[in-house]
This record gives sequence, C-alpha cells and structure tokens, in this order.
Amino acid sequence: MKIHNRYIVYSACLFALLLGATSCKRLLNINQNPNYPTLAQGTPAQVFPVAVLATAGSVGGNLAILGGMWSQIFTQASLSQQYTEVDSYNLTSTDVFVQGPWDQMFVDGLKNFQYVIAQADSVQDWNSYLMGTVMKAYTAATLVDLYGSTPYSNALEGITNLDPKFDSGYAIYTSLIAEIDTAQGKDFSANTNTNMGSQDLIFGGNMSSWQAFANTLKLKLYLRMVNAYPSVAQAGITALINSGVPLIGTSTGDASVTNFSNAPGQDNPLYEQNVRELNTPTNLRASVTMVSWLYANNDPRVNAYYGSTWGTPVLAIDQGNFRIISNTYGNANVFTETAKDPVEFVSMADSYFMQAEAAVRYYGGTNAQSLYNQGVTVAFGYTGYPSDTAAAFLATGGPYAWGAEMEGGKLLTPLAQIIRQKWAASGYGCHGIESYFDFNRTGFPAKSAVYSTSASYVPGQLVVVANSVLGSGLMPKRLIYPFDEQSRNTNALPTVPITTPVWWGL
Repeated sequence: MKIHNRYIVYSACLFALLLGATSCKRLLNINQNPNYPTLAQGTPAQVFPVAVLATAGSVGGNLAILGGMWSQIFTQASLSQQYTEVDSYNLTSTDVFVQGPWDQMFVDGLKNFQYVIAQADSVQDWNSYLMGTVMKAYTAATLVDLYGSTPYSNALEGITNLDPKFDSGYAIYTSLIAEIDTAQGKDFSANTNTNMGSQDLIFGGNMSSWQAFANTLKLKLYLRMVNAYPSVAQAGITALINSGVPLIGTSTGDASVTNFSNAPGQDNPLYEQNVRELNTPTNLRASVTMVSWLYANNDPRVNAYYGSTWGTPVLAIDQGNFRIISNTYGNANVFTETAKDPVEFVSMADSYFMQAEAAVRYYGGTNAQSLYNQGVTVAFGYTGYPSDTAAAFLATGGPYAWGAEMEGGKLLTPLAQIIRQKWAASGYGCHGIESYFDFNRTGFPAKSAVYSTSASYVPGQLVVVANSVLGSGLMPKRLIYPFDEQSRNTNALPTVPITTPVWWGL
C-alpha cells in the first residue's frame, strides 16, 4: 500500500468525525462528502492504516523531535528558533508539542483503532481484532507515558460521553495487558479471519509477527512497572518469558512503518515536518552529548547519525546552547534524516535490550550477554555496519564488551550498560522518545553533574540544558496537559508540573 500522509491525515479526521466526536476533542459537524466513505462503508482494512499512520505521524513527527532533543541525540541549531521551546523545556499547554500528540493519537489513532476492534469483533475477524488491539495498546501506553493519567475507560464513547474521567496510568496499563491477552486468546484458525496484506503497514499481514509484537509490548509495559509495582512487574515478566512465546527479533523484523517514498506527503513524518515543510534541512544539529560518547568509544555510527566520514570531525553543539555564536556551532553537523526513514514502534534492538534487562533483573543474568550482544549487533546493522564491526566492539577488550564497559573511569552496571546501548541505538528510526522514557524510568544514561563545556564532563552523560526555563538541576519528566483538554473536559485533571514524574518514573 502506498503511503500518502496528507490523504491519510484527512481520512483519519474524516473517520473520527464519522465515528462521533472524540472524548478529548469536540469536533464540528460537516456535510457528508459523497466522494468519501460513510461509517457504514468503513471496514477494518480501510480504517486500520489510517489509524496506524496517525500514531506514526505523532511518534515519528513531534515526538521524534521531542524525544531526540530530550534524549540529547540532536539539538536546536544555534541562532535559530524552530524548536527552542522544546530544547529549553519551555512547553506551554497550547504548544503544538503538547497538544499535537494528545489530539492526533486520541482523535485519529485510538478512536479508529477502537472502530477496527468493534467491527472485527462483529464478524469474528480475529486477525484484525488482534492488530487493532495491539496498536490501540501501543498508542494508549504512549499517551500514558507522556502525560501520566489520561482518559481511557470511557474515553472512546463518542458523543455519548464528551467529558470522560481520567484513569490512573497503572489502571490503564493493566487494562491494556488484559485486552491484549483477550485478543491473543481468539481463534486464529477460524474461516472468518481475513488477511489485510498491504493494508497492514507494519507486518504485511503476517500474524506470527503480530503475536510477537503483542508479547513484546506486554514485556515493555511490565518493565515500565518495575519501580511502582515491582511484584506485578516480576510476575508478569517471568510468566511471559517462561512461557517461551515469540518476541520481536530477527525472525519478525522491526515493528515499524517503512514504505515511505521521497515525495511530498508520502515521506517519513519527521522529514516531512522538519525538512520539507520548513524548506530547510538544518534545524536539527549534532549534540555534544551523543557525539562525545561515540567518539570516546571510536564508534563509527557517528558518521551515520551525522552525515560525515571517519576522519572528518563531527562538529556538535552543547545541548540547548542555541543562543551562542561560534564557528563550531554555526558549522555543526546536521542530524541525518531521509524521506524514506522508518518510524519505529518497537525495533529488534529494543526487544533484545528489553529481554536482556529482564534477564538481569529476574534471572540472575542468565542469557543477558547473548541478548545484549544481539541488540548491539542489530543496532550497528541499522546504520550499515556488518556484524563483524559490532563483534569487534563486543569482544574481550572491546569498548562494549559485556560486563566491561566503562564510563568516567567506572565500570557500568549490567543494567546501565544495557540502557546505554539502547540509547545509542535510538538515533535510528525516529525513536529517541523511548530513550527519554528509559532515562526517566532507570536514570540511565546517567545525569551529568556539570554542563558539557566543563573539563570534568563525562562523555555521554545527559546534561541540564543551557537555556532551561526550569529550576536548577531540573529536567522534564512528562508533558503537561493540553489546553484543549482542560478547557473542554469538565473532568480534566489540573496541570501537573513538567518536572513531576509520571506514575512509573523515578
């Protein structure tokens, strides 16, 4: 199926209107256009790709920029204003980076995934039912991870409930896991099942891969719980791992949208938003945080991430220092992005690193090294480096050897080493948002005691940015609630400060 972002976004809004006003945004009635389908004509195969691209548009667009900056993969170009509010943590309730993900993922994502689930259930099409359930869970969990408590249990009732209550993040998570379990328990041999084929933008209708995605998503949700609900997390993860169910890996490929093309409205959403619509490719520049760490380890991925060749220095900007005039900053390398880049939901590398984390936490480290090595190897492969390049880094004496990676003269713990490499891999596929979540959940990569201009700065440690509007030493832990929701939903919660962790955070 050819992707056309503008058509899909319009179609997504249309289906949201047809399905009734979203719980989180009252939509105006429009006259029915005979050129577009009515609600009665909609099928899971028609609506599912609309919803997938709505989620991909947010995860791969605004959240790719926010996640990349807050994970310090890239930073705002100096003497430029495009994303200064993100890089300085100065996000208000009306900012597009606050309202955009909420509106798009509720209106165009969750509402349409719920439609797919309901329609599939009515005809016992359990393939479509599982696909809708998994993507609904991924989308809802992303909103919870960003905002904390959100509407969920009665948020998708359309015009029958325009003021839904806010549910706790934990309650939503447990509901999502239960819904995935229910979907996985359906009869996938029934003759009522259909195969979406190319309408499935993620796995092309491969249901084995969808089962693996469902299992891996449950693993991710349980890992989010390790601080707030440690016994629930352990029970859920060990039951999942002990069952031997498949997870995302080389046999499935990434859970991602990949079939973009180099044409307006048909390309990767970050490229469309940051390059094509702004008519400049230079807003996102290399961050000293990531570049210094890659160079400290002689890691060739610095070339792939920032468009250089080995031996030609990559120039970088200290994170958030966009008001300074200097030749280095002015010539800083641009973060590499292309029109055909994928949008990753869960990558193979993510999956291997999550499995390695589970092995460290609950299995005494058994098999953790093998899983970690697979994650690093896949991550190098994303940027075009063969497995023997990764093998040299992982070998005894190599900078990323299991149990031997150093940072600032100190040995990293196994968990810190896993999350560090997961962070290093997130420069690929527009999913720095996952590293931002990991930092708030685990504290890794470590937070620096000094700014990156200091002689005592440890390469790769996250810094409090130069132009932060927050208090001394503070960093963002969430997004605040958007104005649209607070002004229209009588049950909306009051503003929670951006420095307050979400329910699973440190």
